[in-house]
Formats: sequence, C-alpha cells, structure tokens
Amino acid sequence: MNKTELYLIAALIWGIPGIIISLKGFRAYLTMAPGDLWWLLLITAAVIAGFYVMFSRIVDRYSARIASLPQKTNIWQTFPLRGWILVICMTCLGIVLRLIPGVPMSFTASFYSGLGPMLVVAACRFIHNRKEI
Repeated sequence: MNKTELYLIAALIWGIPGIIISLKGFRAYLTMAPGDLWWLLLITAAVIAGFYVMFSRIVDRYSARIASLPQKTNIWQTFPLRGWILVICMTCLGIVLRLIPGVPMSFTASFYSGLGPMLVVAACRFIHNRKEI
C-alpha cells in the first residue's frame, strides 16, 4: 500500500464509527425533554472540546508517522501498536456501553453527539494531511 492509501484507511477507521456514533447521539437528542436540552448541550460542548484537543494531537502524531514511512508499506503501519489498541479499546467500550442496561439516554445524547462529530473531524484531518505529502 502507498502512503495515500494509509491516510484514507485511517480516515475510514475513524470516520465510519464517527458517523454511526453521531447518528445515535442525534437520535437520542430527539427523545430528550426540551427542558433538559440546555444542560445536555453544555455537556456536548465540553465533550467536543475535550475530544477535539485529544484527537488533534493523535491525528497529527499518526499523520507524521505515515509521512515518515517508505512510499510502499503495509496496512498495519497505519497506526503504531498503541494506536491499534486505542481503536480496539474504543470499539469495545462503545459495544459495552450499548449492552449495559440502564445507561441513561441523556448520556448517549450528550456524549455520542460530541464524540461522533469529533471522530468525523479527525477523519477529515487525515484526508487533509494526505494532500500534504
């Protein structure tokens, strides 16, 4: 695989779950009482800010890694081992959260509506960084 393909794979690995999580979060917002929306939106804004900072650093680090690779490499070089572990842990955490009975819909609405869009933004950053090689 060439480096351009690695950037696109990284974008898909982050973007597809981002879209799925965003849709779940936005759907959960539709079930919320109007009186609860103001504080849920504040929580969502905090989640967005936190994940923006965290994901920006991660995307920059992984993009620099991809840029430093030889032109032809394999898919497993997209992320370091720690990055693959992060992807697996976040996926497992998402599955476990959905399986736990009693997770409030307000949590799903505010957390997922912040996390999902930031995963999509991270995916877009991978695509943007691809153009810089």
